[in-house]
Amino acid sequence: MTETPLRAELLLTHDVSAELERELIAGFAELGASALRVRRTIGHRGPAELQWLVLASLPLQAFLSGLGGEAVKDGYRALKGLVGRLAGRDDAAPAQAPRPLVLHDERTMLRIVLEADLPQGAYEQLAALDLSRFTVGPLHYDRALGRWRSELDEAAG
Repeated sequence: MTETPLRAELLLTHDVSAELERELIAGFAELGASALRVRRTIGHRGPAELQWLVLASLPLQAFLSGLGGEAVKDGYRALKGLVGRLAGRDDAAPAQAPRPLVLHDERTMLRIVLEADLPQGAYEQLAALDLSRFTVGPLHYDRALGRWRSELDEAAG
């Protein structure tokens, strides 16, 4: 029996080149998620400018479970490489604040922020993360504590 690939939707800012778009689609396919729909944001800047570069909507728990499974044994390395390619896209603008890849679950509305310089251990933890522990996002990797957390969940008790 063949597993059904995860359906994904990528929302890209206007800063993402066509070449990088193709790399993202191929990268998510390699990780088991098919980018069935790719859309772009409106290309304007203002005070409410988007803080992310790519928003990937997909069933998060299934995606993360696949990263840690035997079929994609090195999935977290592949995901780290994908995030790293996004970060390296614009070496000419070092003054620009880093804009991460954000994973978004359409069902729970939970978001996970993947910054370019996360340690490998963060991706290993992410692959084993039980998302049912969180109700509000976004989830960020706390380097000082060495774990994924949602500050809003913690504030809510």
